[in-house]
Amino acid sequence: MIPFSDEELMPVVSKILDKVRSMLVRDGGDMKLLGIKNGRVFIQFQGACNGCASSDITLKLGVERQLRIDIHPEMEVINIANESEMEKYQNEI
Repeated sequence: MIPFSDEELMPVVSKILDKVRSMLVRDGGDMKLLGIKNGRVFIQFQGACNGCASSDITLKLGVERQLRIDIHPEMEVINIANESEMEKYQNEI
């Protein structure tokens, strides 16, 4: 269990995502923070990252890894890539 509220996590997660974002922007991509619920971070890849074959690797080894190092080892990141995924997680975002 993550010992922080979603509200406490928001500014910290935003700052860490800004760090990772610079790597994405160099390749023509970006990401948007959609929300945090129970320690699960919901993002949406944008630009060249949206639909990229490497986006799953970027998600796990880039974004999620950095959040786990900086905040807590149980952090999870979910990419909401399209409308059907948005509907799936609608109650959590």
